[in-house]
Amino acid sequence: MLEVNAIDLHYGAAQALRAVSFKAEPGKVTCVLGRNGVGKTSLLDALAGQHPVSTGTITWEGNDITTLRPPDRARRGIAYVPQGREIFPLLTVGENLKTGFAPLARSERSMPDDVFSLFPVLKTMLHRRGGDLSGGQQQQLAIGRALVMRPRLLLLDEPTEGIQPSIIKDIGRAISYLRSLGKIAIVLVEQYLDFARELGDHFAVMERGAIVYRCGRDDLDEGALRRAMAI
Repeated sequence: MLEVNAIDLHYGAAQALRAVSFKAEPGKVTCVLGRNGVGKTSLLDALAGQHPVSTGTITWEGNDITTLRPPDRARRGIAYVPQGREIFPLLTVGENLKTGFAPLARSERSMPDDVFSLFPVLKTMLHRRGGDLSGGQQQQLAIGRALVMRPRLLLLDEPTEGIQPSIIKDIGRAISYLRSLGKIAIVLVEQYLDFARELGDHFAVMERGAIVYRCGRDDLDEGALRRAMAI
C-alpha cells in the first residue's frame, strides 16, 4: 500500500503541495482530479521522487521512501508514465520498451506478455522509431514501457490528454485489466471525469495544491465531484 502523509512541496518560494494525504491500495485505482495548475503533476513527481518534498512522509509497502531517488523507487516497483510520454524518439519501439528493464535484475529482463496483449499495435511496430508513432501510439508505448518494469505501483499522468477516442478506450481497458489482477496500486491523474469515473475506486480533487474533496466509488456524488472540480 502507498501511504502519503501531509506532504508539502516547494519550487523555491512557491508552494505546489499543501499537506496532501491519501492512500492507494493494490487492486484499486485512485483518481486525482482537478484543473490545470492545481498540483496534480507535482504530486506524481513527489511520489516518483522527481522532486523532494519539503515536509511529510511517503510510505510504500511499509517502508519510508520519502528521501529515495527515482532509480531506487523504480527498483521497489514504482513506475511513472509522465505527462507528455517522454519516449525516446530516435529509438525503436522495441528499444524504448527495453529501457524499462533498467531497474530489473538480469534474470527478470524479459518482455511481459501483457504488454502486447494490451497494446497489440506495439508488436507490429517493434522496429519503427518512437518518434514516427502517432500521439496515441506513443502513449501506449509509454504505458507498455512502464509495464515492462513489472510495477506494483503505477503512476499515470493524464494518459488521455490529446488522444483519439478509440485509443482512450484501449487505455481504459488496459487500466481495468491491471486493476483486476489485484497486485498493482494505480494512481491516475486525470481531467476527463467520465474516464476517471468509469475506472476509479477512490477519488480526490485538488485545488491550489491541496485535496479539497474526496470520496469512494460507493459514496460517489457526481454533482459534488463536479462542483469541487469547478472551484
